[in-house]
Amino acid sequence: MQLTLLKCKLHRVCVTQAELDYEGSCAIDENLMRQAGIREYEQLHIYNVANGERFSTYAIRAEAGSRVISVNGAAAHKASPGDRLIICCYAGMGEQEAAHFEPTLVYCDENNDVIRLGHQIPAQAA
Repeated sequence: MQLTLLKCKLHRVCVTQAELDYEGSCAIDENLMRQAGIREYEQLHIYNVANGERFSTYAIRAEAGSRVISVNGAAAHKASPGDRLIICCYAGMGEQEAAHFEPTLVYCDENNDVIRLGHQIPAQAA
């Protein structure tokens, strides 16, 4: 059986720009991509905490150290500068690999500085 699991996420990054007339995609600071394990042109699932929008696109590199999160093309209608996003990538794997797999979780502040790294999401309390 093939399973689809969370591979990595950037948690609560802040949109720095939305470029309607730019070729579609989401530009992410290259350092953040590296820390999360996001590859250039990899499919992204984006969840906008500010307005509830959920959409998919692909990753492109923004300048390393720039802290840029730019939502581009048609997706620019779904996010505005200042919105907080959760950007996720998923991966398919067999049951044996999934049994030992841990995602890379990168938590950011409002300036897109990394404040914490993790590999597990705590159980939600009742």
